[in-house]
Amino acid sequence: MAAATAHSFNKLLSQPKAASKSRASGEIDDGTKKLRRMILVEGIPSSVDATLRPRIWKILLRVNDLSAETYLRYVARGPCEVREKIRNDTFRTLATDKGFKERVREDMLVRLLDAFVWRNYERQEMQQLGFTYVQGMNVLAAPFLYTMPSELEAFFCFAKFIEEACPLYVQPTLEGVHRGLKLLDKCLKIVDPELYGYLRSKNLSAEIYAFPSVLTLCACTPPLDQVLQLWDFLLAFGVHLNVLCVIAQLLLMRDEVMSSPSPMRLLRTFPALEALPVIGIAVTLVRDLPPELYEELVKHPYEIQNSEH
Repeated sequence: MAAATAHSFNKLLSQPKAASKSRASGEIDDGTKKLRRMILVEGIPSSVDATLRPRIWKILLRVNDLSAETYLRYVARGPCEVREKIRNDTFRTLATDKGFKERVREDMLVRLLDAFVWRNYERQEMQQLGFTYVQGMNVLAAPFLYTMPSELEAFFCFAKFIEEACPLYVQPTLEGVHRGLKLLDKCLKIVDPELYGYLRSKNLSAEIYAFPSVLTLCACTPPLDQVLQLWDFLLAFGVHLNVLCVIAQLLLMRDEVMSSPSPMRLLRTFPALEALPVIGIAVTLVRDLPPELYEELVKHPYEIQNSEH
């Protein structure tokens, strides 16, 4: 079964370049639509073919230009001005995951994050938002270093992902994350008013219990193979859906939460991530949301709100 799926993916990937959606045009070509549908229905069978996930992620992120010269230029600049801040976080990154530790050394993570800061130092004039290193970036970089065959590919995928998919998540104020947490409360109130009400009665807002999950797009909840499966879905359909994936995890533990006198004890560490049920629930939740709330959800990782500033 998985072999047949792998064959279908390979067949699709070998067709003339599927150019993915650009946010400006909003148009998605048929190849990408098919790819997204297959990711949703079949999942990427990376156990059968380890090359599939990195190839698919690069297509979904529209990463075509892998200039080794550019990356080496950033690396050659050495430690960036916030190197100490980076080093404070990198040694802790997915520290309990043996497979991750075997494949990704700390110096790779430090180098990639240093290079990212230098890249944005150079590009500041060209872009509306500046970027430096902020808390959580180490965890967002980890899946790329783990998945990609080379540090070079990991760097360009990470940079594209941060700059286009969730730039507001990594601003110094973490504006996108805080907006995501507010939206999580709004969505939960609609899809499960009883659970929402119970958590509020214990003074628990998303800001208190869901911050790590929103900040890291669930990458803080092991196991890593499930995180990668969830990220296949988020890269295909949009990081905004992570908010619904966090709600899905709440719904999967709903009975325990509702019967617990102190639910924060349970919510401090979510149960082991199970990507398929979480994705399944998240997809159905989309239909329960009013269009204007969903629209707000879609835009929260990248669109600056003028009214707030």
